[in-house]
Amino acid sequence: MDWILMCKALVLGVVEGLTEFLPVSSTGHLIVAGSLLNYSNAQAKTFDVVIQFGAILAICWEYRRKIGAVVAGLPTRPEARRFTLNVIIATIPAIILGLMFEKSIKSVLFSPVPVSVALIVGGIVILWAEARNRDRGAAPTVTSVDELSYMDALKVGLAQCFALIPGTSRSGATIIGGMLFGLERRVATEFSFFLAIPIIFGATLYELAKVYKTLSVDDAGLFAIGLVSAFVSAFVCIRWLLRYVATHDFTAFAWYRIGFGLLILIVGYSGGLSWAE
Repeated sequence: MDWILMCKALVLGVVEGLTEFLPVSSTGHLIVAGSLLNYSNAQAKTFDVVIQFGAILAICWEYRRKIGAVVAGLPTRPEARRFTLNVIIATIPAIILGLMFEKSIKSVLFSPVPVSVALIVGGIVILWAEARNRDRGAAPTVTSVDELSYMDALKVGLAQCFALIPGTSRSGATIIGGMLFGLERRVATEFSFFLAIPIIFGATLYELAKVYKTLSVDDAGLFAIGLVSAFVSAFVCIRWLLRYVATHDFTAFAWYRIGFGLLILIVGYSGGLSWAE
């Protein structure tokens, strides 16, 4: 195996793991990283799909006890059934809209300008949401993921639909949306993590079903490196983010998004960014 490709796989796996659960858009970062590493061919597209499994496995490992308790409690515990139904309710809107508008999204929105605008607008929304929370000063009404109502779950699920726009950030949409709907910051973050499991796992399987014929045994080692590095970096990021939200807001991420969006716009227009079709 080419050691240069191995290094590229390692770097991209780390980028995926670090950005998947932060409100900064993993899509934009993978595009820029792939362009800088000159890795944006057909194999790279499949690679980007595969390494998402690493990020999902990190969530499953971090919350293995919670997931195990929910699965074991489904037959007898109403709270386990309600939690499961909340995740399902919050996942359905994005699935429906994603399937309906998949082709339009990829053909119209997957280019430098829409992604840059989504990053910048998302940053502005985060600044507004944080300012609103400070000015309102009201205590959150939901302080545990087990306290969410079905309506709370539906609202967060509708917010997640904005993440269908490339550059928006699924975690950003669900976390900020959850906070605006009364969820405590850590609760919104944790529920966003749980929603990632079905939505990203399903989307990854769906994309793999379309490209599985291009998979080769020769790529297994490369994909394994990316998947493992995505798992490790995502696990570290999850632990860090949970500690971070206990004492910080998301203002720093908002400014980062705005700066990164402007960077993509400038570099993209100057021809310095290779944009995958």
